[in-house]
Amino acid sequence: METLFSPSVWLTALIIFVLRVANMSLDTLRVMVVVRGQKLLSWVLGFLQTVIFIIVLNSVLQDLNNILNVVAYAAGFATGNVLGMWIEERLAIGHLDLRIISSKHGPEVADRLREEGYAVTEVEGRGRDGAVAVLRVSVKRKNSKQVHEIVQKVDPEAFITAEDLRPVRRGFWRA
Repeated sequence: METLFSPSVWLTALIIFVLRVANMSLDTLRVMVVVRGQKLLSWVLGFLQTVIFIIVLNSVLQDLNNILNVVAYAAGFATGNVLGMWIEERLAIGHLDLRIISSKHGPEVADRLREEGYAVTEVEGRGRDGAVAVLRVSVKRKNSKQVHEIVQKVDPEAFITAEDLRPVRRGFWRA
């Protein structure tokens, strides 16, 4: 057994870490595309993820006494989760259904969003303190921050929620 201070031991641990980060990042992206119904891409990502997983796990299991490999494996898992989430946020693939509840400025928020090219559905509602406007806006995920900024400028007290959306048929999508 090589010593813990051997360059080859550290190189092996580094490779395990990097491959495990890649494996978990692919896993996060694969789950994202599965939820969005992208079959071919989910197959490709799943295949790559499995190949990497088998190679990395085999490397760790060959020498369970090497604590450095075990730590690298665990650290790669944790880091890969975070990196995968970061990549997923940056790609912003898919659509969101935003629900905006405004007790005072609903029509103004709706008008401003429409001026910016978004389709808005308005519904009258009743909240704890009286009448509210409930606005529904379906947007591409990459546009959600812009919608949030528009709403905040018109009504800083508006309540905004978001749900993942999988378009089924027709409708209006801002280009």
